[in-house]
Amino acid sequence: MPYLASWATSDRKVLVHLADQAATTFGAHAQRQSSDTESGGILLGCVRGPNLEILHATEPAATDSRFRFLFERSSNNHREIAETFWHQSRGTIRYLGEWHTHPEDLPSPSNIDKTEWSLLAKKRLDNRPLLAIIVGRQGLHLELVFKNGESKVLESL
Repeated sequence: MPYLASWATSDRKVLVHLADQAATTFGAHAQRQSSDTESGGILLGCVRGPNLEILHATEPAATDSRFRFLFERSSNNHREIAETFWHQSRGTIRYLGEWHTHPEDLPSPSNIDKTEWSLLAKKRLDNRPLLAIIVGRQGLHLELVFKNGESKVLESL
């Protein structure tokens, strides 16, 4: 499924680019059937000043909890993948945030999503915002969540 590849905050101060690998992962896990469960993982990529390049989205792991309207990521498998990318890239590919699916054409975050993102943003050691992506059947929702609880929805370019 083709997704747009670039987004920005409304003030154009932060740009986000999605590489093909991540888009392919999103398309493979979009909830197209009524029996499909939510999927998700972490986003890995490069930081270029205030801008983000998403190079890799981890696949759901066997230890993740997946239901029709709920996804809970286990940390171990995804953390190992992130550490491998970090070491192999000599620190240039890092954790950027989280992604998961919703059974909607154009997805929007639930209150549970917003609460979880806020908690994860507060735990960021590098003080960068958390990038959160929800994958729908026809589009994506991208949001930056800051440590102070504020957030910015990104717009397609």
